[in-house]
Amino acid sequence: MDRRSFLQGSASALLASSVPRFATAATSGENPQTVSPSRFEPEPRGWRVFEVVTRIELSEAKRKSRVWLPLPSVHEDTWMRPMGNRWSGNAASMQAVTEARYGTQMLFAEWTDKQSASELDVPVLEVRSRFATRDRNTDWEARGEHRLSETERRLYTEATALVPTDGIVLRTANAAIGDARSDTDKARAIYEWIVGNTARNPKTRGCGLGDIGTMLETGDLSGKCADINTLFVGMCRAVGIPARDVYGVRVADSLFGYRSLGKSGDISKAQHCRAEVFLEAYGWVPADPADVRKVVLEERPGLTLTHPLVTQVREQLFGAWETNWLAYNFGHDIELPFSNGPAIPFFMYPQGETTDGRLDSLAPELFRYQLTSAEVTA
Repeated sequence: MDRRSFLQGSASALLASSVPRFATAATSGENPQTVSPSRFEPEPRGWRVFEVVTRIELSEAKRKSRVWLPLPSVHEDTWMRPMGNRWSGNAASMQAVTEARYGTQMLFAEWTDKQSASELDVPVLEVRSRFATRDRNTDWEARGEHRLSETERRLYTEATALVPTDGIVLRTANAAIGDARSDTDKARAIYEWIVGNTARNPKTRGCGLGDIGTMLETGDLSGKCADINTLFVGMCRAVGIPARDVYGVRVADSLFGYRSLGKSGDISKAQHCRAEVFLEAYGWVPADPADVRKVVLEERPGLTLTHPLVTQVREQLFGAWETNWLAYNFGHDIELPFSNGPAIPFFMYPQGETTDGRLDSLAPELFRYQLTSAEVTA
């Protein structure tokens, strides 16, 4: 049964101002691997509306089986507008829950041993989330005065379980910023240091853990987005600059033709963490050094940081995003409500639990879930 309806009224207006299509492989019907990307220049030209469907099927319900699914929790007027959720399934209970510290929203569902065998023949849950988004690009000439509340500043400069802000993180950040004085110059210096010193590791499970202290202590600066972008966030926090991870999932191919920077259709393994840094002259500024390293590794064989396909992305991804992507939340150290298990470092994947313990959220073929995305065009 449906437990919530999509918001109405704004969809048609947003679709009427949809972003224009670029003449790239992503929109021309050609194979993106055979077409050179166009220049990577995200701009907030217009809004696009997407629907993401998450479907869970448990192989069996062992007494109390529980599932937690992230819901879109990030509402920013300039680039991300959740439009509502619908859910259905045969769980004994289904309810939306909000974690207080970061405002992380989720759907919680539970199957119990009081349900009949017929009800639990195939324990299933489906969520449809609709949202509007558009690209971001910081106007570096438009300086202003931006302030965070003290509560927000504390939240986004504090350490977390896997993100220390002292010791080797602080020493590394100070070395990276050198003589930089303004918060903008410091953040940019950290971004450039991250791009120049990290590497994407295709063998890292999922998006990584974001255990930045261990990364620096061991000298192994390889990983994926939750490692590389969290290292940027942690180093910014260490020198007093508010920064945060933004956890989400890719929902569409890149309109600029970069096959490594988008995913459409089946997005079950397309989760992607990004970063934001708060600069007093500009407010929250997007960044994504991890995607620079992704282009180097995946866009085509033999790329280096000096290749034009990489340099233009590197230039843009401090200050801009192509937002073919759904932002779920900013949360760290999330305690799942009603769970018997430990807190999770971040909430970007579906989570499940039975009487035998926590299910492996990085194995959708075993913990059976599928995410699909589609652009809403009418």
